[in-house]
Amino acid sequence: MDGISDVAVGVKRGSDELSMYNSPNSGISSMSDGTSNGSDSKKLRVEEAPPSRVLHIRKLPNEASETEVIALGLPFGKVTNILTLKGKNQAFLEMGTEEAAITMVNYYTTVTPHVRNVPVFIQYSNHKELKTDAGNQRTQAVLQAVSAVQSGGSPSSDVQEALAAASSPVLRIIIDNMFYPVTLDVLQQIFSKFGTVMKIITFTKNNQFQALLQFSDPVNAQQAKLALDGQNIYNSCCTLRIDFSKLVNLNVKYNNDKSRDYTRPELPAGDGQPSLDPSVAAAFSKDSNSLLGALNPLSAAAAAAAAAGRVALAGQTAANGVLLVSNLNEEMVTPQSLFTLFGVFGDVQRVKILYNKKDSALIQMADANQAQRAMSHMNGQKMYGKIIRVTLSKHQTVALPRDGLDDQGLTKDFTNSPLHRFKKPGSKNFQNIFPPSATLHLSNIPQDVTEEDLRLLFSNAGGTVKAFKFFQDHKMALLQMSTVEEAIQALIDLHNYNMGGNQHLRVSFSKSTI
Repeated sequence: MDGISDVAVGVKRGSDELSMYNSPNSGISSMSDGTSNGSDSKKLRVEEAPPSRVLHIRKLPNEASETEVIALGLPFGKVTNILTLKGKNQAFLEMGTEEAAITMVNYYTTVTPHVRNVPVFIQYSNHKELKTDAGNQRTQAVLQAVSAVQSGGSPSSDVQEALAAASSPVLRIIIDNMFYPVTLDVLQQIFSKFGTVMKIITFTKNNQFQALLQFSDPVNAQQAKLALDGQNIYNSCCTLRIDFSKLVNLNVKYNNDKSRDYTRPELPAGDGQPSLDPSVAAAFSKDSNSLLGALNPLSAAAAAAAAAGRVALAGQTAANGVLLVSNLNEEMVTPQSLFTLFGVFGDVQRVKILYNKKDSALIQMADANQAQRAMSHMNGQKMYGKIIRVTLSKHQTVALPRDGLDDQGLTKDFTNSPLHRFKKPGSKNFQNIFPPSATLHLSNIPQDVTEEDLRLLFSNAGGTVKAFKFFQDHKMALLQMSTVEEAIQALIDLHNYNMGGNQHLRVSFSKSTI
């Protein structure tokens, strides 16, 4: 294999000398897989390996197959190459994009990945791509099968069993040990990390809570089953048992707490449907995510609740409401843009861009829950072209500059801003907080504004409008940009935009698709 010598130089140190590489704060601080020389091999040296789409996986069990290594990367995006070093119990996995690799490393800082029940270690490689011999037919066959499954095709029969390819986009979910209520919204929140959830039907059968959940693509169903089957939603309870359904399409007649079709927001609620079971309503009255947050389920499945890598780092629970945001684009970022974006997840009180490190900022939320939520949704997202890091700060509050001191507008106090979304206790807005997505929910649209007007407005914000759909009353609409980053940019620029007649547009992220 031409490229083996190229790659194998990176693994001369005995893998046992490499200890756990995650720094609890950075989330991506890692051991370099560079060569050792002389005394370096005797002492442990922790380095910041720059992000790369090639990942170095260590301490694999002897019998691990390529398919099992590929399965570690599947939930996060396309896997484009793999090189296994059998004698060293190591492998290199190349993801389609650097973003997918960063997402994967972020996720596995929270949950230790396992292959055949053995914990394995994942870090960035110093290699930017894998050069392997295309003649290695077995590896190529496995990769072709994976890409066929990922693009919705069917793999060749010889690797079909190894990949257990999904043929249905519908999953049947049974929840064991259901000590806490699990709602349709909780399921949507967890499973939407793996792709677009189109429909969910929940029901009770044989005294067990069950659900049928349909993705837009069978590949997403495959990835979700791979990552979530056997995981707990909350600590030590509410275990997910997942199978493929024989159904390939769900027929949803009503949008309520038992069933929902996210592609048809106009469906009726149905006769006599309570908005929520009273016992569940009591538990969820403050915030639809409160159980997920309050129980701090940073087990494997909770991380599944943010499997796109946007989960709080393990053991990090907010004791106060201050966040540290780093890797910002210092040419573009302002306190106002951070206020608008983080204001989607809670009421931002103060923002301070650090004077000596202008790619970092402190953001003070109204409380610890809001900080936790903003962190889990925003860590790893792209803002102004850079993937931002969001962690909890040790600061209790954000200090304002002393009277008469000019800090060049880097600190802003938003305590009395009229733009807070969650001022009213029990506000309905708490139930409509969703992670950043390419689809935006627009409201407060003046009657005379047309689809063309809105398409033009959002195109001018930079980006491409892929789809648009008015709600029946024309006061609300869904608008889909081509990427999540474009949608984030559009929200920053156009939330509270004056549409004329003092009517200000409201923009938030949507869980629906068009």
